[in-house]
Amino acid sequence: MKPLFDFLVKLFILSVILWGVIYWGYARYPFDMPSVFVAWVMVALNALVGYLLFEYAFDKESKMFTLVVFGGVTLRLLVIMAMVLVINVLHMVRSIDFVVSFISFYCIYLVLEILGYQKKNQQKKNAARNG
Repeated sequence: MKPLFDFLVKLFILSVILWGVIYWGYARYPFDMPSVFVAWVMVALNALVGYLLFEYAFDKESKMFTLVVFGGVTLRLLVIMAMVLVINVLHMVRSIDFVVSFISFYCIYLVLEILGYQKKNQQKKNAARNG
C-alpha cells in the first residue's frame, strides 16, 4: 500500500499548494470561490478514484486490467461530463470561474495521476529485478 500512501501525500501537498496559489490570486483578482471549490472537489475525487481503480487492477490479468482501467476512464469521464452539465444548466456555480478552474485542475491532477501510475510500475519492475 506504499504507492497509495505516496499518491495520497502528493495529492494533499499539491492541493495545499494550489489552494495557496488560489488564495493569493483571489486577493488580486476576485472570483467565485465556491465555483472553484466545486471544480476542485470533482477533479480531486476523480483523480483519487482513477488511482484506486489502477491499484485494484494492477496485479490482475491483462484483460481485466484493461477493462478496469480504460473502462474506468470512460465511466469517470461520462460521470464528470454529466456533473459539469447539470451544475452549469442548474446555474449552481458561476460558469466561467467553474469551467476555467475545472480545466486547470483537471490538467494538473491528470499529471499527478499518471506519475502515480509510473511510480507503481517502477516499483514493480524494481521488485522483479531484486527478487
